[in-house]
Amino acid sequence: MTDQGPRRDEQENRWDATQPPPPFGATGPDSGAWEPPQYPPYFSQPGAPFGYDPATGVPFSPKSRLGAGLLNILVAGVGRMYAGQIGLGIAQLLVAIVTCGLGWIWSLIDGILILINGGHDEHGRPLRP
Repeated sequence: MTDQGPRRDEQENRWDATQPPPPFGATGPDSGAWEPPQYPPYFSQPGAPFGYDPATGVPFSPKSRLGAGLLNILVAGVGRMYAGQIGLGIAQLLVAIVTCGLGWIWSLIDGILILINGGHDEHGRPLRP
């Protein structure tokens, strides 16, 4: 067999010495720069990483309803502090301390209501389920 030179596909991919190389940092289809693939977002939206409330359309808070409710039941006022409502959490904690634990009933009822109805964080967004 005789050597007939490079194949046709090798000739097309060969760098042409008469053309200057693309400038550094150039992007585009002919620049030769690698660009990562663009995948569609499957589980989140850019403005609402935890989704939207179906009833109101408001984005969910990054804080959990279950976490806020259980914290409020276990330790008076801590669930409200977790949700970002610092003043209300401190008030519940102080009432429970001053009344020697009887004020914990307020935190108990509030924690149950957070678990059932949900609550809001410091920005007014509903706590995520």
